[in-house]
Amino acid sequence: MPDPTPIALEDILGHEVNEIDDIQTHAAGPAGRLPLTSEMLLNWASGDIFGLSQDAGMGWDPAEFGRKEFLILSTSGGIRGDDGRPIALGYHTGHWEVNLLVRAAAQELRRLGAIPFAGFCTDPCDGRTQGTAGMMDSLAYRNDAAIVFRRLIRSLPRRAGVMGVATCDKGLPAMMMALAAMHDLPCILVPGGVTLPPTAGEDAGKIQSLGARFAHGKISLEEASDVACHTCASPGGGCQFLGTAATAQVVGEALGLSLPHSALSPSGQPIWLAMAVRSGRALINLDQLGISIGKVLTPAAIRNAMTVHAAFGGSTNLLLHIPAIAHAAGLARPTLQEWIDINRATPRIVDALPNGPIGHPTVRVFLAGGVPEVMLHLRGLGLLDLDALTATGQPLGPILDWWQTSDRRHRMRQILIERDGVDPDDVIFSPTAAKQRNSARTLCFPRGNLAPQGSVIKSTAIDPTVVDPNGVFRLIGPARVFTTERAAITAIKQKAIHSGDIMVLICRGPAGAGMEEIYQVTSALKHLEFGKHVAVITDARFSGVSSGACIGHVGPEALAGGPVGKLLEGDFIQIVIDQNSQEGSIDLVGANGQRFDRDEGARILQNRSPRPDLAPDPNLPADTRLWAALQTASGGVWGGCVYDPDSIIEKLARQ
Repeated sequence: MPDPTPIALEDILGHEVNEIDDIQTHAAGPAGRLPLTSEMLLNWASGDIFGLSQDAGMGWDPAEFGRKEFLILSTSGGIRGDDGRPIALGYHTGHWEVNLLVRAAAQELRRLGAIPFAGFCTDPCDGRTQGTAGMMDSLAYRNDAAIVFRRLIRSLPRRAGVMGVATCDKGLPAMMMALAAMHDLPCILVPGGVTLPPTAGEDAGKIQSLGARFAHGKISLEEASDVACHTCASPGGGCQFLGTAATAQVVGEALGLSLPHSALSPSGQPIWLAMAVRSGRALINLDQLGISIGKVLTPAAIRNAMTVHAAFGGSTNLLLHIPAIAHAAGLARPTLQEWIDINRATPRIVDALPNGPIGHPTVRVFLAGGVPEVMLHLRGLGLLDLDALTATGQPLGPILDWWQTSDRRHRMRQILIERDGVDPDDVIFSPTAAKQRNSARTLCFPRGNLAPQGSVIKSTAIDPTVVDPNGVFRLIGPARVFTTERAAITAIKQKAIHSGDIMVLICRGPAGAGMEEIYQVTSALKHLEFGKHVAVITDARFSGVSSGACIGHVGPEALAGGPVGKLLEGDFIQIVIDQNSQEGSIDLVGANGQRFDRDEGARILQNRSPRPDLAPDPNLPADTRLWAALQTASGGVWGGCVYDPDSIIEKLARQ
């Protein structure tokens, strides 16, 4: 710890002799001359010319001016020393090494005769803010960052194309939203990759349940201290599980925004850096071919991404991000019915954390073939639009042809067998094998008298031992109602939650708490023996690594008059999730010791008053309150929590 002795005032206000004596009051300026022409002076905006002066001032050779300018935006964070050690920490490993990708891409752009520019807007860590007031800024940050990125792009008037480099839960969706809005510009996305799992230890998902496990005597203080130190086994990249960060990388590639087999690359390694170099070449190629992002991001691309998401068993948070990307691109946002149809039609064929049954880390998914390997299987089922353009400038069909016979594919799969002793076909398996393994489809959207607008559960993540032989999960149990996450996790740690309980966590949706993630609750239940017999219903959302019978996005939220805000302690709730038909329901079916059917439950809820303790979190920031109001006016949660200026302006005009 630092010496607690106060620092002397002289050490704060004093100065070294050279600080003053070496002051300069003018300088000769850069050598050379700007390559100005009469046409430029007569027709260019003054800012365009002044920009060249700035470029020379930063040290770029004026003789090279006139080359095309390309912008690289990233979410890089922290300050690395020359030896890679931190001078100032970033918020998370996901953006810690990202600037290495930026440098590699910039060097390649320069080698190819372009002038690269770079800017960044760093991103927070959802893991770091779990269970804290910081989580109330998480989802709202995404829209803010997308705005900043778009403003940065527009503020470089002579840019010919844009590269986005990002990794994690909100920074990567924000980057995709920003690029999607650049309809007429060539754009490419470079995913920042994943961190490695420890050789011996716990992944970054399980480690977040340490407090609950310690409270229940499942781990000692010494064990917790040791295992927590080794979780992030390499310094960069998103978490090792198929959470929101990894799923967003998968979706970016499936949209055609990234080069094939770029999602989930291990951060900091040569193959990861090579991806940035090739992406620089691809961006130049897109410019030369005249392929803008508007030609890549099409309705077909959105459907392909939704299908790949379902095949991977990806994070439910992409229900918020894919519609937001579509909206930014000027496309129709996917409807709830479209999500239902795609998830019913698409088998889940990836075995990755947290879904299981084995739960492989994401680097193994990469070695097994990643997105293009999954797409090969989906192509065989006729579920993909193969004419959709990709960042290569070519349609998806020929790219999958290349992948199927490529040396890269063969060697990757071979390495997985040699290094980890894992058969690639046990990580990414065929639809036939998925059926034999009873691999549940990804998402189910339960309705009922508690969720008339719908809700969502990742049915792949329900513990198979609590699902009946027909693939149906059923639970009827008493409601344990909480209006704060702190109260809910305290109840778990104090052993006040029991097998058969249904935890109801309300006032945590957009208006209540910025639609926070409640992963510390779901994580605790996953890693306690009785937790698989407990369900969660909430108007909040979940981390992508959440698992269990966890139902979120309940609409309307409690503070918007949703019936979930009328539940009382001890009410009986019935949950039914059919993993085969992808149908589900959540209903009030009992109160005051009496049981009744769902229709009677609906009548009772209609006549009940909202709970008197419904209220926004007292720590909800004013910024997030504004975000909640704007996204509600723009289509709400099922519309992607976006800002729709036309809808907002129209509603304001009615006031």
